[in-house]
Formats: sequence, C-alpha cells, structure tokens
Amino acid sequence: MREVVILGSTGSIGSQAIDVVSARPERFAVVGLAAGGSSVERLGEQARALRPAVVAVGDAAAADRVADQLPGVEVWAGPDAATRLAALECDVVLNGITGAAGLEPTLAALGVGTSLALANKESLVIGGRLVTEAAAPGQIIAVDSEHSAFAQALRAGRAEEVRRLILTASGGPFRGRTREQLRGVTPEQAMAHPTWHMGRVITINSATLVNKGLELLEAGLLYDVDLDAIQVVVHPQSVVHSMVEFWDGSTIAQCSPPDMRLPIALALAWPERVQDAALPCDWGSPATWTFEPLDDEAFPAVELARRCGKADDLAPAVYNAANEVCVDAFCAGKLDFAGIVEVVADVVDAHLARPVTGSLSVATVLAADAWARAAATSRIDQEH
Repeated sequence: MREVVILGSTGSIGSQAIDVVSARPERFAVVGLAAGGSSVERLGEQARALRPAVVAVGDAAAADRVADQLPGVEVWAGPDAATRLAALECDVVLNGITGAAGLEPTLAALGVGTSLALANKESLVIGGRLVTEAAAPGQIIAVDSEHSAFAQALRAGRAEEVRRLILTASGGPFRGRTREQLRGVTPEQAMAHPTWHMGRVITINSATLVNKGLELLEAGLLYDVDLDAIQVVVHPQSVVHSMVEFWDGSTIAQCSPPDMRLPIALALAWPERVQDAALPCDWGSPATWTFEPLDDEAFPAVELARRCGKADDLAPAVYNAANEVCVDAFCAGKLDFAGIVEVVADVVDAHLARPVTGSLSVATVLAADAWARAAATSRIDQEH
C-alpha cells in the first residue's frame, strides 16, 4: 500500500490521479489533498470520497468553506499550505500544481526524501540546479507523458550509449499555420487541442509550443542530456510519446493512446507498472503515424527555451513567468496569440541584457520570476 499526497487535486492531472488511486484502493491510499481553492465543491467531493488526514487550501476564505464540509478532517490554509503538505510523511507526493507556485512544494518533498511524481514541470525548469541537486538519484519520477516515455525507453541501454532524445509534439490546433495566420486566433480556438484534454494554461502553452519548450528544458535536467542532443519532432497522432536514439542506430519508442492515466499510474507505482492503467494500442486496426519537423519560424517558443537553458540559471524562470502573464493577457483580450511568444522573447532579451547578482537560490529564482512578470505586464500595457 502506497500512501499518496496529491497537490493540485482539482486540476486535470490531480483529478486523473484520483481516478487512478480510487480504482485501486488495495494499492494506494490518499493521505493528503491540496488545491488553490477555486473549486471548493470539487475539493469537498474528493475529500469526502478519499478521507485524507489533511486537506490544504491556498485561499483562506475557501479553506473555511472546505472545513465546513469536512468535519473531522484537518484543513490547512494559506499560501504555504501546499508546501507544508508536501513535507507530510508519505510514500509519494504528486505535484500537479500549475506554474511557478509548485517550486517550494517540490523542494519540500525532496527535502524530506519522499518520492516526487512531478507533473509540475515549471518547478524543475525554473529551479534548475536547485531542484536537481536537492534530489537523490531516482527520487523524481516524471508524470509528463513525454518524460515518462523517456524514462521507459532509457531502460533499453546505458546512459553513455544514448545519442539523443527525440521529444514528440502534437503540433497543437494550429499546426501548418504561418505566424501571420496565428495573429487572429481566439482563446476558444487555442483551447481546442486535437488530442489532449488539459487545463487552460497548459492547453494554451501547447498551442504556442511554449509547453514543448518547457518540456525540452525538463528533459535536459531530468536525464542530464545536453540541450543540443534533444530534438523536437511533430507527431500529430500523439501515440508515440517520445523516443530515445542510441549510438548503435537503434531508436526505442514508447507508444500508447493519449491517456494521462498511464504515466500518472506509472509515476505513482514506479518502478512497477499498474495493470490496466489505460487501454493499449489497437494493433488489429489500420493506423498511420506521421512525423514532421517543427516549424520554428511559426512556433519559435522551443528554440527560445533552448536559448534560455544555455544562457544562465535564471533565464528559464524568466521565460516561464513572462509566459504565464502573457497567457492571462491573451485570454483577457489584451494580447494577440502570436504576441505571447514575442513578448516572452522581449522579456528574455531584457533579462539577458541586465546585470544579475547573487548565487542561485529560491530567493533569486522568485525575484527573477517577479521581475519577469512586471516586465511582461509593462510590455503588454505599452501596446494598449
């Protein structure tokens, strides 16, 4: 029996993780849930069904409403509630929080030695060496389908035999469009991902390919691979989740229908597999899988991320923070779709041109995050 803490339980990853564990009560027990507080009713339903020892809610007012629904369950409130919960004694913490807010919970889980099922790629990307140096070997298990695919394929050989990682991207809903054709895209269109059902930020990030840029940085950090040895290819069917090419010319791919329950279940049970976590491919029906190069001119976010990863320790945090502001501005009608990555690039350029002092720490990462948010907001306001 594995005791599990789920951070971001009301979001897409958290909800699917609850589906996985709820179907296997003999294998998993949820001892803690955390959510921001925007979905009080859903959080209450989850807690009543799972009866965790602790529920953490970021919003204090929402926490009071949750507590009213859950007599006998301890409710923690405040911005540090998820971080406190991440340090709870358990077997695995699943970090499904969205964005930079996941950094301190990630470090808290690593600090107490708990296995970390990481869906919050942003915490690894912006924390960089802070996170990798805090982690024991094998302590971080990827939840992203692409990085789970790498972990599975890497079992086929030794680290020194790896030539490159091949990171697949669906191409999002606007594959094939030019940069100018992207300017009139609406938030509703950007939310219509062709293969995955995700939350707002990650869905729009998938449409801009910012998410693939974050995944490139995540892969380099997780598997200690040079960023130039990671190639992004477009695979619209989202069945081949990523591949590893070895030095003898062999390429090992991990394939399954697009269903996040498989990598979630594998992360919770790692290194074991969970029987029937998701449906396999139907090998008895005709199917065609295609691969094509990424159009870096129309979708420059991936190469911008690669540049950030090579530049300095704080540039990835700037990239992520500026993008979060731009996604909000796009959804509010203050920025066009193509302008998201344009503003992010401007903010990254401004960061690289300024003197930055101090060693890498949580404080300097969060300061860079705050600076980037302010810079992106200022840049967007200049346009209106």
